[in-house]
Amino acid sequence: MDVTTRIRDKLLGEHLMFAYRGEVTSDNSVLLLTLLEKEMEFSEFSMIGRKRLFMFVLENLQNITRHADSGLGVMSLVVYTKTDDGYTVTTGNAIAAGEVEGLKDSLETINRLEPDKIREVYREMLKDSDMSSKGGAGLGLIEMARKTGNKLDYDFIPIDNDHSYFVLSKTVDSGGKGLHDLQTTSPFNGQKIAYLEHMMKEHNVYFIWAGHITPDINKEVLSFNETKMHEAELEHNLQKRVFNILIELLQNVAQHSTDVSSEQKYGMPVALIRNTPSSYIITSGNLIRNADVDHLKRKLDLVNKHDEEGLRKLLHSALEEQDMKQASTGYMGLLEMARRSGSKLEYNFDKVSEEFSYYVLTVRVKAKNQQPH
Repeated sequence: MDVTTRIRDKLLGEHLMFAYRGEVTSDNSVLLLTLLEKEMEFSEFSMIGRKRLFMFVLENLQNITRHADSGLGVMSLVVYTKTDDGYTVTTGNAIAAGEVEGLKDSLETINRLEPDKIREVYREMLKDSDMSSKGGAGLGLIEMARKTGNKLDYDFIPIDNDHSYFVLSKTVDSGGKGLHDLQTTSPFNGQKIAYLEHMMKEHNVYFIWAGHITPDINKEVLSFNETKMHEAELEHNLQKRVFNILIELLQNVAQHSTDVSSEQKYGMPVALIRNTPSSYIITSGNLIRNADVDHLKRKLDLVNKHDEEGLRKLLHSALEEQDMKQASTGYMGLLEMARRSGSKLEYNFDKVSEEFSYYVLTVRVKAKNQQPH
């Protein structure tokens, strides 16, 4: 089973909407928050619900920037999930084994407190000038609990003798109430998050978006990845090519978007980005009507038949409106992706019902010195 299918199945089964694996920085923290904000813009969430969830995200990301240990190859993870109950934000990051007991004690103490008591303890901690100036993990955790008004879900998963993966999660409903099932006999389990981090690492995935690509979401996805590439000090020409191909791919997804109920049943639109030492690999996935498959496949095969010079001629012909009928409905975008990447377009159509197939398109963008002659 290929990585896109594995991730699509996991996203569908667990209602995952977004995942980022990598270093959390002060710059990309703002964009991680804005991405969630734009997704929620047209939801039925109350302003207080959004405010509480955003404050949890902000405090959590700040904690990660202060305390995450990224020297193990086990990277921090930020995951957004959308369910009928509300939105869930879950993070994972590696910490030293020596920190586990202290963190666990703090979380257990916080979860035993009633809301009024949480506020009282928080005020007392703020009076402690030494703790306030240092901004310790305990202060950040109690701030999260205070603003979301309920318990925090957490888990510690051993990595090796010296480190554990700390998973912290919070669900907030549309009215702003933090959800935590006090009747459950099973503690929160972070294994699914740890497995997602492992799967993303295995396939060099650092970014996943699963949901509708609105103009605002499109803009934030592009902004986040532009910042990520800048932080990675990506060579300018490669960064420009990756960015432009990502634009075309997101437009390709938006163009073939179907109805929400079908997507929820058979597979949401997906944008997935991988990076290896020599290339960026950008993949999109979305439902397409079976009646449109043959037509689109012919376009893809036509593009893949040509070398760089042939693609340039096809593009020139289309721009001169000599073949605009053929150039419409995504043909120009396919030409641009193939030309800018210097690679063949990889595609697959997986029939998921009598009406729909799931269309996966992958573009490999190699550095100029890595491209075949």
